[in-house]
Amino acid sequence: MNTKVAVSTDTRAVEASTETKIPKWMPLVCFILPFLLYVNTLGHGFTQDDAIVIYDNMYTQQGIAGLPGIFSKDTFHGFFKEEGKAKLVSGGRYRPFTLALFAVEIEIFGMSPAVGHFFNVFWFSSLCMLLFFLLQKVLASWKADAAKWIALSTTLIFASHPIHTEVVANIKGRDEIFALLGALGAMWFVLRYAEKGGILSIIGACVSFFIGLMSKENTITFLAVIPMAMFLLLGKKTWNAYKPVAFLLISTFVFLLIRTSVIGADFGGTPRELMNNPYLKWNGSTYVDFTSGEKLATILVTLLEYLRLLIFPYKLTHDYYPMQISIASFGDWKVLLSIAIHFGLAIFSLMYWRKWPIASFVVLSYFATMSITSNLFFPIGTHMSERFLFTPSVFFSLILAIGIFRLMKSKQMATLMLTGLISLPLLAKTIQRNTVWKDDFTLFQTDVNNSPNSAKVRNAAGGSLITKAEEVEDPKQKQEMYAQAITHLQKALELHPTYRNAALLLGNAHFFRNEFELSIAAYRKALSFDPNYQEAANNLAVALQEAGRYAGEVEQDLVKAERYLSESLKLAPEDPKTNRLMGIVHGISGRHEMAIQYFAKVVQILPNEPSAYDELATAYGNAGNIDKMNELRQKANELKNASTK
Repeated sequence: MNTKVAVSTDTRAVEASTETKIPKWMPLVCFILPFLLYVNTLGHGFTQDDAIVIYDNMYTQQGIAGLPGIFSKDTFHGFFKEEGKAKLVSGGRYRPFTLALFAVEIEIFGMSPAVGHFFNVFWFSSLCMLLFFLLQKVLASWKADAAKWIALSTTLIFASHPIHTEVVANIKGRDEIFALLGALGAMWFVLRYAEKGGILSIIGACVSFFIGLMSKENTITFLAVIPMAMFLLLGKKTWNAYKPVAFLLISTFVFLLIRTSVIGADFGGTPRELMNNPYLKWNGSTYVDFTSGEKLATILVTLLEYLRLLIFPYKLTHDYYPMQISIASFGDWKVLLSIAIHFGLAIFSLMYWRKWPIASFVVLSYFATMSITSNLFFPIGTHMSERFLFTPSVFFSLILAIGIFRLMKSKQMATLMLTGLISLPLLAKTIQRNTVWKDDFTLFQTDVNNSPNSAKVRNAAGGSLITKAEEVEDPKQKQEMYAQAITHLQKALELHPTYRNAALLLGNAHFFRNEFELSIAAYRKALSFDPNYQEAANNLAVALQEAGRYAGEVEQDLVKAERYLSESLKLAPEDPKTNRLMGIVHGISGRHEMAIQYFAKVVQILPNEPSAYDELATAYGNAGNIDKMNELRQKANELKNASTK
């Protein structure tokens, strides 16, 4: 068999090759294998960003009734439930299609993570089967057997690669699946038009591309990929062949028009919060921007890390937030290596596209699909994420499959066997990695070991330990879990010195360990980062209250107790428990008139609580007002009798 790539410009030759019969087992394997790989996710719960798009999104939860809100608001608006908050994420997000799917599923099946996981696996399996058919068509310039065997090998590698677990095992990842489904579907129809013509092919391409764009903006990169495939692989050089691509521009224009009308023309911003802008650094007192050199060098290191993950997918993690990717400079060897590899590939693809058209197509398509998430052209709010490799990995899988085919000297079964051998460790890693996505606790506790320098995952690990400890009955184990949480949260604050949520959670962990002074200090720190942080203010009031109670009851220090309780009342003047404790402190101290004021406040807040009247009666009795005491006792008894009827 001739293994040399010969790009045919003869349409009839292309049609003949694409019509070659494909064994039925090939597409079947391409569907069944990924389904079996991810079947162990069907029993998993909601994780990670599922809250944003599913179970904590007010529009998705409404089912079909929520569709108008889904299509008329920023994707994150249903989660934040407040105008403007979605803009905290750089550029805004408008990805209504998959949210609409979630809403329909909830309408039919209810709030079921099993249903969400099933459809993720189903659509991923369908994507893999489409990929096989598309590659068989796009590689038709080779002999028919070469096309289908390389297509099969590529699809098996793509389906098996563990880099995709973040997309498939996390229900929210369906936006990536449909973005690629839409792009590949559009490419299929464009190639079909190039072969046979027909208005239906143009309509199919436009609709498919529009669905991809409405799922995630990444689809737009196929405006470059599709023409490159036609030119480099199919040798199409006439305007008529490219007509559907022009119609894809119309789909893109319509999408951008809708997107702009909904969320405005903001395609990138510069938030001043590290969790939404990774290119900030701490100068000892505030955050300042990276220098242009530091930013570019760090991006180059990130691009090198992407290549590493494709080739050696170990230590996978859902989190590459600051400072897991550290600040780089052009003196770092990783930066120099990244420059050498990426510039080398770019020069090769541009210089040798005639001799090696498939290799050039793979490299240029990889660059095109990586461009939108690279941070080179506009900020995306994070350094990197494994889900950003979902589409680019198609081209990595393709070049690897071609290499296997040529190494095996075009022997079909040998190609399949070597592909299987290479895929085995990928399969094992995928199955193992899927188990990590069982729930938030498992995910955060696993990935904190793989991303120890990420402030975000340290914060998440600490928070999940606090939540999990509530389910534990053993007091000793509870305390150990709170102690572990404190370690993670302190590290989070070390990495991100103004991380308000980490300070809040640190206060919670100390509070549950009865370390009230440390808890108070943590809440005050959170408020120093954001004076309007209401949750921290509320928790501080409770911590001060408990510190006051502990000082009075356990330490017998009434001065200290009064100080804490007074500060708590400044934050929560209507809290009945704090007013009651202040009444007790003043009563024990012999300040009965003051005690009366606080107990009267409790009665005002809780007018139907018998014990409030009893304590106020006692205060009046201690002050020598027996008549008032008896009146209040009678009222307390009336309330007690009424509650027993």
